[in-house]
Amino acid sequence: FPDRLTDLINMLHVPLIPVLVIIFIGALIRATFGFGDALIAMPLLALVVSLQIASPVVAFLSIIIGITMLILNWSKVDFKTAWRLILSSAVGIPVGLYFLKTIPEQYIKALLGVVLVLFGGYNLIRPKLPACKGNWLAYVMGFLGGVFGGAYNANGPPVIIYGRLAHWEPDRFKATLQSYFMPTAAFIFIGHGLSGSWTREVLTLFGYTFPVIMAAIILGTWISKKITPGLFDRLVYMAIIGMGLLMFL
Repeated sequence: FPDRLTDLINMLHVPLIPVLVIIFIGALIRATFGFGDALIAMPLLALVVSLQIASPVVAFLSIIIGITMLILNWSKVDFKTAWRLILSSAVGIPVGLYFLKTIPEQYIKALLGVVLVLFGGYNLIRPKLPACKGNWLAYVMGFLGGVFGGAYNANGPPVIIYGRLAHWEPDRFKATLQSYFMPTAAFIFIGHGLSGSWTREVLTLFGYTFPVIMAAIILGTWISKKITPGLFDRLVYMAIIGMGLLMFL
């Protein structure tokens, strides 16, 4: 068995252990907080493997963890809000595709990074936000998510901000985010397959990463249940600040 495993690793032509560690960290963050896997995993994987391998592997991570978390938290999903976010995002995506051709990516990502840092920092200092009433903000944030997603593959931040403004409790926050992210993840995952990105190396990595992802989901779910709602809020805002800094840099 050790010789067979060595042969398989050599066949991949990729540093397997660093890839599995990065995937585990990304999945653990997603399982604990409901977001952040791609933002962590993509730049780290790009340091050890090509983007042609990193991108479909991260898409696989996103769809597996999204499906699993939805199954585990189905009853917690705010479906009415999720559909508003998804539909308004669909409207915003063509606008984002237009911006992709007209506005330099680095400027918009830097601006979005600053907004995230300010939002997260403000809520760490003054943690009592007014609860938003009505459905209009869901449509606005969903539209912005579509714009940033279509232009710069960054549909998450506006929706994450909306979840904090809506004062969702932790389980509802994580579950509803998955219901929003899942359609996007599914389209991306299928798109990689149709474009020929599911090479032998990538499919083999899918097999290696699957048990790692499941282990991270189990650990992340356990960790999230040990975190009190107040601490969860603070950790989410710290994660938003970190996400903003990464986007700015």
